[in-house]
Parts: sequence; C-alpha cells; structure tokens
Amino acid sequence: MLPLLLTILCSTSIALILKQNDARKGDAITLLMGNYLVAAGISFILILIKSEVNFSLPTLFFGMALALLFVASFFAFVKAVGAAGTALATVSSRLSVVVPVILSVLIYRETPTNLQLAGFAFTLLTIGFFYRSLRNLSRGPLRLTEYFYLLAVLIGIGINDFAMKIFKHWRPATEEPFFLLTIFGFAFLYTASYLLIKQKRLDFSTFRLGAILGVPNMFSSFFLLTALAQLPAIIVYPLTNIGIILLTALGALLIWQERMNRFGQLAMISGVVAIILLGL
Repeated sequence: MLPLLLTILCSTSIALILKQNDARKGDAITLLMGNYLVAAGISFILILIKSEVNFSLPTLFFGMALALLFVASFFAFVKAVGAAGTALATVSSRLSVVVPVILSVLIYRETPTNLQLAGFAFTLLTIGFFYRSLRNLSRGPLRLTEYFYLLAVLIGIGINDFAMKIFKHWRPATEEPFFLLTIFGFAFLYTASYLLIKQKRLDFSTFRLGAILGVPNMFSSFFLLTALAQLPAIIVYPLTNIGIILLTALGALLIWQERMNRFGQLAMISGVVAIILLGL
C-alpha cells in the first residue's frame, strides 16, 4: 500500500501547485515545459543509477504517443476551465476514474468484490458532492463545444491512467525508467516546440514553479506503476482519485483558508467511506 500512498501524496502536490499557478495567473504551457524538463531529468538519473535498464523500440513509440496524449489532455483541461469553469473541469478530471476501471474489468478480467463495487459507487458519489460544493462557480447552461472539452478531459486522463496498466502488463519492469524518460522527454519537446511556434515569451518565475512541479509529477507516475504491480487497477484508481480529492481539500483549507460548505463536508465523509470499502 505504500506506493499507492506515495502516488496520492505526489498527485496531491501536483494539484496544489497547479492551483498556486492558477492563483498567480502563470502561463500554463511555460509551467508544463519546466515540469516536463525536470521530470525527464529525474527519469534520466534513474536510468543511470538502476543496475539493470532495458530499452526497446515498442516502449519508445508507446512513450512518444503517450507523451502527446499527456500534453493534449492538459490542453483540454485548460480549455475546459476557460469554457465551463474550474468546478466542472475538475469533476471531469476526477470522473476519468471510470475509464481505467471499466477497461481493467473488460480487458484484464479484474473482478471486483461487492465491497469494492460499493466503494466505487461511493467514489462517484464523492465526486458528485465535490461538484455540488463548487456549484457556485457554474456559468449556466453549457454549449456543445464546452461539453466536448469536458468529455475530452475525462477520456484523455482516463486513457493516460490506463496506459500505465497496459505498459505494466506488456513490457518488462526493467524498461520502466526508459518509458518514463520517453514520456517526459517528448512531452518537454512538444511543449517547447509549441512555445517556439507561438513565439511566446518565457516567464522564468512560472518556469521555476514548473520545475518544482516536475518532481512530484515524475514520482507520481513512478509510484503508480509500482502500485499497479501490487494491487488491482479497480482498487488503485478509485483510491488515488479519492485520496487526491480529500488531501487537496485539506491543503486548500490550510493554505488558502478555503472553507467547505455542506456538500464539501458530505464529499469528505463519503470519500472516507469509499477508502474504507476499497481497502477492505
């Protein structure tokens, strides 16, 4: 369970740093570029210190494609925030948990117990309460394009998560450091190319914050791969999402003094129930 806990802690750090960047109106692409550069650097160091690391073309091509999806998912999230508001965009990113869970059941035949099914139901209930707690940010009825962005966030992040499980079943563990280097290295190249094409000025303060972001971002993927080797995906993904919601809400309370309304409190309660059921 330790890798799962570390995944949650790293992912929560990512959420809080993104919130800090949003609060200071930092450029999202510059933040991403700094993040991916540092994450790629740490992945390269892992390759140097690991006693056995293997390389292969299938892992290279898979990592290149996944890196593009990583960047595209973040673009979709930024668009969703602008079009539908932070509340709906955040809920879509958390609802992405249904994608890897359903695909794990259909493709890898992971059979949930009744308690785990109940825990997954409470996971969705928690996300629903989480959305209602932020409902005051809603901008009214959504247009078709706004629904498209929200759906793109849900599917994109869900596929990103499930791709980690695919790699775990498909490629040997000795290729993990190379896989992570490929993802973050090419994600850096994609974001840097975008900045060059758009001729955007580099904001060094945002770049430095992105460099800090790169540390938990890289290790969240590293620990997620380790957790998937030890636990079924139908446990890992819901627990990760619930843990991020609860710890992010706690962090926002301590750092920005964000108080929770009634629905936020209900989300915390149902989240704890979901963790207990999934843990059993």
